[in-house]
Amino acid sequence: MKKHESGAIVYSTEHGRMCPECGKSLVSCLCGKKQAPAAGEGIVRVGRQTKGRKGKGVTVITGLPVSEAQLKALAKELKAKCGAGGAVKEATIEIQGDHREFLIEELGRRGWKAKRMG
Repeated sequence: MKKHESGAIVYSTEHGRMCPECGKSLVSCLCGKKQAPAAGEGIVRVGRQTKGRKGKGVTVITGLPVSEAQLKALAKELKAKCGAGGAVKEATIEIQGDHREFLIEELGRRGWKAKRMG
């Protein structure tokens, strides 16, 4: 076991690297993951893209003022409601297929002002 100059454990053979702030392993530490929501203009944009996907279209949602964890949870819910796959990439949600109208309505029900893009 290695200790930090403050006396906190920084490495354990059982758990690997440890966070000196909370004492948890880096995998389960939430100290570094506390981030403010992305600042935006308050308008969520919903569009469709095919570039770089061999002609297959995906619906892209950008401008959501939420944290990364909330973004992943929201993406999971929206993908389930659309019945499609997708991913979260660089603060955007991508959902396979063209679901723009449904997603604009759904985001409006959740309290966000959504605009159709493109």
